[in-house]
Amino acid sequence: MAHHAPEHEYTADGHAVHGKANVKPILKALAWIVGITAFEFLLAFTMDASTLRNSIFIILTIFKAFFIVAEFMHLRHETKGLIWSILVPMALLVWLLVALITEGSAVGEAIFGAAH
Repeated sequence: MAHHAPEHEYTADGHAVHGKANVKPILKALAWIVGITAFEFLLAFTMDASTLRNSIFIILTIFKAFFIVAEFMHLRHETKGLIWSILVPMALLVWLLVALITEGSAVGEAIFGAAH
């Protein structure tokens, strides 16, 4: 098997240029993740503990996971079939989580709300 050395671009002073084009999308995804996390901290200190707050945290965590998977795990560059085979089960899982949280809150209020 032949070994091919990667081709490099060089600046005028002879230094190699390494992936300058890839830095911008990574920093953009990182900025979104930091912004969402800051918003989560704001909600954590300003909202009372409730099903709404927990649901918002779950949704924001899924948004952060999207940016991590899309950019850092390179899913954004894959074929559409692979992307949909991951997104559809994830959407169903989100629906399941929301349904379980809602039903769990209703059952908890029915059982423990009447006793107090």
